[in-house]
Amino acid sequence: MKQTPLTTEICETAHYIYSKGLAPGKSGNISARFQDIIAITPSGVSLGHVSEDEIVMVNMDGKIVAGKNPSSELMLHLEVYKNKNVNGIVHTHSSYATGFAMSGKKIERLEGFGERINPFLKMVDYAQPGTVQLAQLVGEGLKKEDVVILENHGVVATGENLSEAALLVEFVEETAKTQFVARVLSNMEF
Repeated sequence: MKQTPLTTEICETAHYIYSKGLAPGKSGNISARFQDIIAITPSGVSLGHVSEDEIVMVNMDGKIVAGKNPSSELMLHLEVYKNKNVNGIVHTHSSYATGFAMSGKKIERLEGFGERINPFLKMVDYAQPGTVQLAQLVGEGLKKEDVVILENHGVVATGENLSEAALLVEFVEETAKTQFVARVLSNMEF
C-alpha cells in the first residue's frame, strides 16, 4: 500500500502504544477515519511492528479498498464510527485496566476524563471478541462516553483524532494503576 499521512499516523500511534506496554504481543488494534474511509491495523500483527504497507483501508460498509486482513475487531470500529462523530479509535489490553475489567471492579472517573458526571468509567458487558454482539455493545456504550471498559477484555477509547484516543487509553491505564496501588496500600499496615 502507498504511504499516506493516515498510514503514517496509524503506525506511529501503534508503535507508541506498544512501547508504553498498552498492547502487548499481538493484542490491540487502532483505526482512524478520513471522510468515509477507515484505516485500521491488520489482524495478527503486533502494534509494535506494524508497517505502513500492512494498514488496511475499508469503506464504512467494511469493504476492503486497499490492503488485506483487517483487524478481527473491524466490526467494533465501524459500529463506533457509525454511532459517533470521532476520527480515531484505540483498543488496548493494558495490564491494570484489563485487570479491573477482569475483576469486575470499576475504575474511578478522575478529572482528566472531562466533566465528571458519572463517578466511574462505563463498563460494557462481556461478549466474545470479534463478534457483532461486542460491536453493538461497544457502539452503544460509546454513544455518550469517550472511553469504555470491556468486561473481561480491555479498553476502547475514542477521540477527535487518533492522538487524542491514544492519550486517553494511556490516561486510563495510569488511572487504573494509581487506583490499584492506592487500594493495595490502604489495606496495608505500616
